[in-house]
Amino acid sequence: MRFVSSWLFRLGCVALTVALLTPAPFRFVTAPPQTLITENPHVCVHTDLIHEVDEWKIERSLSLVREMGASTIVEFFPWAYVESERGVYDWRQADRIVHHARNQDVTIIARMGLVPDWARPDDSTLNTLPPESDRYFAEFVAAFAARYAGIIDHIIIWNEPNLAFEWGFADFSPERYADLLRVVYPHARRGNPDVVVLAGALAPTLEPEDSTNGLNDLLYLERMYQAGAADYFDGLAVHTYGFNQPADAPPAPSALNFRRAELLYAIMAEHGDAHKPVYITESGWNDSPRWTYGVQPSARIAHTLDAFRIVADDWEQARRLCLWIFRHPTPRNSYRDHYTLVTPEFQIKPIYYAVQAYALGAEADGVPLWLPAPQEVR
Repeated sequence: MRFVSSWLFRLGCVALTVALLTPAPFRFVTAPPQTLITENPHVCVHTDLIHEVDEWKIERSLSLVREMGASTIVEFFPWAYVESERGVYDWRQADRIVHHARNQDVTIIARMGLVPDWARPDDSTLNTLPPESDRYFAEFVAAFAARYAGIIDHIIIWNEPNLAFEWGFADFSPERYADLLRVVYPHARRGNPDVVVLAGALAPTLEPEDSTNGLNDLLYLERMYQAGAADYFDGLAVHTYGFNQPADAPPAPSALNFRRAELLYAIMAEHGDAHKPVYITESGWNDSPRWTYGVQPSARIAHTLDAFRIVADDWEQARRLCLWIFRHPTPRNSYRDHYTLVTPEFQIKPIYYAVQAYALGAEADGVPLWLPAPQEVR
């Protein structure tokens, strides 16, 4: 009996020691509500918060977005993540993002896409959406629109529909996309009568009509109108990158540059849609020294600021210019890392400060009044 008591005492001491040495669990405390300050509300960034594991990183990213003076983010809310089981919605990550965006006084444009296993054929990709599943996707969009009504009032239907990859290499025709809009639009409006449904997010490409990889975005938009899509979207989302050209390089059907968006808007106007807004939901320049289309970091800053000025001064129909991409949760270990404004480790790049100076009106003759050295935020 004495042996048992001694053994239990020792075991208790060990347990107490382990308990004392074990760090207390991390307690995340949300910062108090903030107020956005900006002189240029068309400044916007695309984020990748849906793949962020740690909640504090979601808050820190959005805090930096607000401090930069960006009024809006574009964020991806994949159908496959939320409704992995038919009729069962997991809103936890979406709710976290929405909560922290509201707390930072940042508006969200939501991008919809990716298909759950149950809604697509076996051995297909997450981008494969068979026509018979359009109504299920529409139901998800309606549920999303209803849940965040009054908070998220702009929704992009699909991503770069003029690329075969974005459809799982199935039918990517403008007629197919028009059919999808025709199904989704009324569902979205039932979920939130005030929602602004954005079509497109068209990718800039010169692919000809016989290509199996994609279709020229100008041709794609024209055929969308011919297929009757006009009644099923309220605005157009476009992707317009500068590549290695300056922001003011003139647009041309055979050229890929920032001002290509003007040609898309001209097509809208030809079809009586001049009143509809355009949202540039991906744009920017890349400063990778190893990529063919990369530019010098100083040129990247100059082109980016020029693009914001063009939108502010000359493109009344363009409501937002959203840079790709604010920050990746993890390194991509490729030229893609050179699109970011902040690294995965929260090291702030010089372009962040340049955009911040523009957004906050802290420039003199187009030159930032201050430009701190890069720093690491902990």
